[in-house]
Amino acid sequence: MTLRIDKLGVVIAALLAYGAYLAPFANFRANRIVPGEARPILDALPSGLGMALLVFVAVSIVLIVLKTPTMLRLVLGLAALCVLAVLIGLSAGHLTPPENTYARVSPASGFWLASFAFALLTADALARLKPPPLVRVALLAAVFAAAALLLLSGAWDGLSILKEYGSRAETFWLEAGRHVVLALGSLAAATLVGLPLGILCHRVERVRAGVLNVLNIIQTIPSIALFGLLIAPLGWIALHVPGAAAIGIRGIGAAPAFVALFLYSLLPVVANTVVGLAGVPRDANDAARGIGMTDRQRLFGVELPLAFPVILTGIRIVLVQNIGLATIAALIGGGGFGVFVFQGIGQTAMDLVLLGAVPTVALAFAAAIVLDAATELSNSKPGRAA
Repeated sequence: MTLRIDKLGVVIAALLAYGAYLAPFANFRANRIVPGEARPILDALPSGLGMALLVFVAVSIVLIVLKTPTMLRLVLGLAALCVLAVLIGLSAGHLTPPENTYARVSPASGFWLASFAFALLTADALARLKPPPLVRVALLAAVFAAAALLLLSGAWDGLSILKEYGSRAETFWLEAGRHVVLALGSLAAATLVGLPLGILCHRVERVRAGVLNVLNIIQTIPSIALFGLLIAPLGWIALHVPGAAAIGIRGIGAAPAFVALFLYSLLPVVANTVVGLAGVPRDANDAARGIGMTDRQRLFGVELPLAFPVILTGIRIVLVQNIGLATIAALIGGGGFGVFVFQGIGQTAMDLVLLGAVPTVALAFAAAIVLDAATELSNSKPGRAA
């Protein structure tokens, strides 16, 4: 029997081999800000577990390089990610001296490379299997449930990022709420404004070019610059408009961040509304006219339902974008996970940076998967345009 080589598998295997055998698995630091000491797998884990992990990686590399069944690759990727998640928690207990509350243990480049390699293997297997949207959402829920179980079990309590969280738990959830409100609130406002504006641009061609050009110009302004530009006008409004300050409008804080995210959100919503409505088959409109539907009935009964998957794609782009951009709002007092990112940079505490960065990435990843699934489900409904 001829052995077949998987080309992507060769790349994944190379990343995995470097991460496991050449790069450090964990970093040990005497306290939160001093430089760390890199520890390879055999030093970072108890001897039996370290050797077992290296053997597991060696077997995995062989299976990844060869054209093995796709389901086997998916199971291998998921199982390996679970193993790495458990072992990095064990490494913290192994490396930290007893009763030492100052020492810090964090994942090193080898752990991140190995995790990335197995995540890439999992993503490739899922792309080949093409599971239904609801299955992908269920898999996402299972991943988050597994992470929650590890957190609740205390398996990661020894890791430095959890120690940073332990001293900031109340603040963390407060900033998490602000981050979600900024991202979802600006999306809701942009949808309420962008949908009618997109319909207007679709119906009135003379308006379309001007509106889209203005929104394109806004997109070219760097986020931190746009935040800064909004401070002066919003500060003036807070001082001179009665009641403005009482409802939260100020030169710094959440108001300029919200307005900036709203402005950034308009282009994808408006543009996708225009594209979606333009893609409605002429036959569908002709048939609607033929049965006596008014313009309003055609818009809400035919055009918008058929354009909905394209519009939802724009909303997905906006939500993922806003989750990331909301991090920068911390620079002008807007709150969110960016508070921990910029505090960590200022204190040279990278684990504090991760406390803000990791949940931001997780939120964006989850939002993308859920809205992708929603888009596919809306496309698959009977009567949708191809």
